[in-house]
Amino acid sequence: MRRRTYGLALAAGVLLASTACASPEGREPQAAAGTRAIRPAEGCGEDSWTDPADLSPARTPARCRPGAPPPQRLPETRELTIATGTLSAEYVAPLRVALDKGEFRKEGLDVTLKVLPTPDALPLLAKGDLDALWAAPEAAVMNGVRGGFDIRWVAGNFSPGTRSKSGLWVRLKQGENANRVAMAGRKLGTMIGKGSVIAYPMEKALEKHGGGLAEIQYQQLGSADVLTALENGGVDSAWLLDPVWRKVDGKPGYAFLGGQPPGEPLGGLLYGPSLLNEDVDAGVALLRAYIRTVNTYFSADYKTNETFITYLAKLLKTDERILRSTPSLHMDWEIRAGTTDRLQSAYVAQGVSEGDPLPESRTVTRALYEEAVGHQR
Repeated sequence: MRRRTYGLALAAGVLLASTACASPEGREPQAAAGTRAIRPAEGCGEDSWTDPADLSPARTPARCRPGAPPPQRLPETRELTIATGTLSAEYVAPLRVALDKGEFRKEGLDVTLKVLPTPDALPLLAKGDLDALWAAPEAAVMNGVRGGFDIRWVAGNFSPGTRSKSGLWVRLKQGENANRVAMAGRKLGTMIGKGSVIAYPMEKALEKHGGGLAEIQYQQLGSADVLTALENGGVDSAWLLDPVWRKVDGKPGYAFLGGQPPGEPLGGLLYGPSLLNEDVDAGVALLRAYIRTVNTYFSADYKTNETFITYLAKLLKTDERILRSTPSLHMDWEIRAGTTDRLQSAYVAQGVSEGDPLPESRTVTRALYEEAVGHQR
């Protein structure tokens, strides 16, 4: 079976080699051209947009009223396919709920969620065979965009709850504690390996503990094997996601070194040429449905709603007790300024980035979610 690190490199290679799909370097998508009329969206006021430069961990995510922005049904039904690596993870919940509650249908969208790993989805997205990807601007995405493809990060997904310890965990050696761990030379267990967006928060955590992204060894493991390898000594450290980290939280000999920066989403929706250029109206409609779902069902600490959590556990086909065991995610459709700059810096440190860093204008388009909530620049 192919390893995922190989898959990421292969995806980038396929993208860069398929020159028939490439656009002239630096061409601005129609979605970001600034020629579309922006109209106020009922139920979306000043709180529906925050300054992208606000990197405060305590920043309150943008919100409209529940049920807003209201649907604006397209004249003809548009079939869209969104690829996602999983259907059961909590961060996919807004898409699952939007589909189940008919929010996409209200916009005239017939949406299909297709389970597909990012390396397999990227070439299809670049060619327009997929309309969107629910993932992250990983190194393979950056390398593909550098090759001239119309792929942009158009909306965020979430940042962790303040009580979450999803992130970098380590087995302590004699004499170490959570405030000082010698990370250089340690082996890290991770599901994705090099080139993932976790490189950025890992770099921040490692800086505090005498290590760096180039000074650790990477061991790619299956999702069910990461915790086992950490517990049995197969790896010295691991990136543990919700709710896996709870298995070692509070146990002697383990320490949490840091996770995703609060208030800064590192993934979300990526659009290809079909929604960036060919049917921008559908691209806005998709984001409108997504944003409305967040405002209606995920506007606050949604895990305090007993009925909703029971519903969500059934929808995601996950154990309700496990879903309740971790803090609510801060669902957040906005993209912070400079995130892709910081990600690319981490990819360079890992040795997986090709060429000069891309400016944010080549990686991010905020215009579609701004139009959805009626924000005038």
